[in-house]
Amino acid sequence: MSNSEFRILVLLVFLTMQASGTAAGLARPNCVETCGNVSIPFPFGIGAGCFLDPWYEIVCPYRSFPILNKIGLRVLSISLPNYYQFVDGMISVSLPLISSNASCGGEGLGGPVNFEGSQFIFSQRWNVFTSVGCNTLATVNSTESAVVGCRSKCTGTSANVVRYSACFGRDQCCQTTLPFNLQSFSVDFKEEGESQGCKYAFLADRSWFLRSNVTGSYDLNLSKTVPVVLEWGISNKTDYELKLIQRSYRLDYPFISNRDSLYGSYTSEMPFIQCHCSWGYRGNPYLTEGCQDINECEDRDLCPGICVNEQGTYACVAGRKTPIIIGVGAAFGALVLCLVLWRLYKYIKKKKEIKLKEKYFKRNGGLLLKSELSSPEGNVEKSKLFNSKDLEKATDNFNDDRILGQGGQGTVYKGMLTHGKIVAIKKSKVIDEGKVKHFINEVLILSQINHRNVVKLLGCCLETEVPLLVYEFIPNGTLYQYLHDPNQEFHVSWDTRLRIATEIARALFYLHSAASIPIYHRDIKSSNILLDEKYRAKVADFGTSKSVSLDQTHVTTLVQGTFGYLDPEYFQSSQFTDKSDVYSFGVVLVELLTGQKPISSLREQEGRSLATYFIISMEENHLFDIVDAQVLKEGKKEEIASVANLAKRCLNLNGRKRPAMKEVAMELEGNHEATESYNAAFPSNKSNIDMDVITFSDV
Repeated sequence: MSNSEFRILVLLVFLTMQASGTAAGLARPNCVETCGNVSIPFPFGIGAGCFLDPWYEIVCPYRSFPILNKIGLRVLSISLPNYYQFVDGMISVSLPLISSNASCGGEGLGGPVNFEGSQFIFSQRWNVFTSVGCNTLATVNSTESAVVGCRSKCTGTSANVVRYSACFGRDQCCQTTLPFNLQSFSVDFKEEGESQGCKYAFLADRSWFLRSNVTGSYDLNLSKTVPVVLEWGISNKTDYELKLIQRSYRLDYPFISNRDSLYGSYTSEMPFIQCHCSWGYRGNPYLTEGCQDINECEDRDLCPGICVNEQGTYACVAGRKTPIIIGVGAAFGALVLCLVLWRLYKYIKKKKEIKLKEKYFKRNGGLLLKSELSSPEGNVEKSKLFNSKDLEKATDNFNDDRILGQGGQGTVYKGMLTHGKIVAIKKSKVIDEGKVKHFINEVLILSQINHRNVVKLLGCCLETEVPLLVYEFIPNGTLYQYLHDPNQEFHVSWDTRLRIATEIARALFYLHSAASIPIYHRDIKSSNILLDEKYRAKVADFGTSKSVSLDQTHVTTLVQGTFGYLDPEYFQSSQFTDKSDVYSFGVVLVELLTGQKPISSLREQEGRSLATYFIISMEENHLFDIVDAQVLKEGKKEEIASVANLAKRCLNLNGRKRPAMKEVAMELEGNHEATESYNAAFPSNKSNIDMDVITFSDV
């Protein structure tokens, strides 16, 4: 093999490796690149973390057109520096007209424009100062530049002087160049001789005169704004800081010597410097890896022989083979290589995902659950194992927008299964591997609970890092929201409160006594009481619940629960009994009576706990001073007192003296039926909610 042939082979391999490269974006990753039809390259950007500093922040109202936020001007276009065309970075904005009189439109009375402190200047090359009006001297005043201006006279003609940029001081129009390095200006008008009509002055893009339809003062009054070109860069730095910037731009670049060029395109007096991609590269030099190699060989006339692209340059290699054969061969080789690598990557990724799911499934007790479900005692119909893909699809990959609530036991998402059923999916926190058997046992027990006032557990998914529990979806939020959120439009009537209390009591009685295995909830509170489409109560969140054998009277655990609802006896002894749930229910009952929160800093120290405050008020015979106004208005005092006395018994510090949930449910149902009978005999304007009355015998 000759040296020439060997060189061709090496270059072909290099070309194949480069074929898979992709062009870099102009904005930072995960940032919006356009607003309307305007591209937004970094250092400009939309949203936090997408722009260099506040001077470059762009806002995009209604995604229609961009506005330079700090100076409030509409952006027409933004361009990066182009090393090939010797063009500096420019931004075109709409600048208001300045008029001699507010009645003429525009800013009026020479309103000032100020970009000082920014990295923007009015382009001397692309802009021109124009004055329109009869016998007027208009001057541009700046704090850092000489005063410039021009004088326009009237000759009686009406030529289209503005449109064709023929402004030489006659025919109401004059123009002059801008001072160098202009960042702020104001305009003064001085009348000379007889003058009438409106006078305008403005900075404008020279090319605008050729493409606009403006012919005189009348059109200017309608126009209101004109386009002006600003040149921009990044903040000027010391030599040491510039070296740090160069190092940060080039840190990941393999071709340091000719990859980027960072230099000041103006004299040292300018307020900024500009970055450019070097010859052979194009893109955004303000981004890491923003400058990408271009393929010079796309120009077929570039080489007499074979053109091979290289980083930042190209090589012309003489040979007998045609460029077409080489190009087709290289492209085909790259395509085959990419296809093989892609298939291999997908295969390896799928194998890893399967192994990871199997690992999670075993760790979360999946094998134990499967064996329980396959046994004669297992309730297969009521306990379903969901796969992770279905639940990811249902929640849009657990998007934050789908979050229904977050708590100590995990996060709850709203999801829609493939057949259209809406569910609530709870993403639990990591469980202790030593308690997997207990966790699976609890899942089996909870999945068999079937009560109209208990949220139904539909199944679970164990092939994810943390277990996912799937519940029926309850649409109307929590009882806490309706009692304590002043924004809620619906106010809970006394009848509804009494019905909700009765339904909660039935559910707890079922869990304590009527279920196949007694279950202690351990976290009864108003935020764990959900309301369905008919505003019926549903007890939810069994994250801390415990099942007990029929001969057990209590369970000993680490203290868990919510302050304000926590049984003081349980707090001291760490022994949770069915009477601990009764205490928490008593607090909810007091919430329904008073409409007050369980813990409040607005009450005095000894009464910050609602339970304590309620007991003190009862003992001092001040019950009706703390009862909610709506309850007083709608309920009979005997009923209110009866429910209050029941709540007081539930809040007894001695757990043995508290009533059982069966007794509580029966007493509340008696009050509820009495209220229903009274309302039937004496109808009034009540809430239009379908009460769907259930008798105690239905439990």
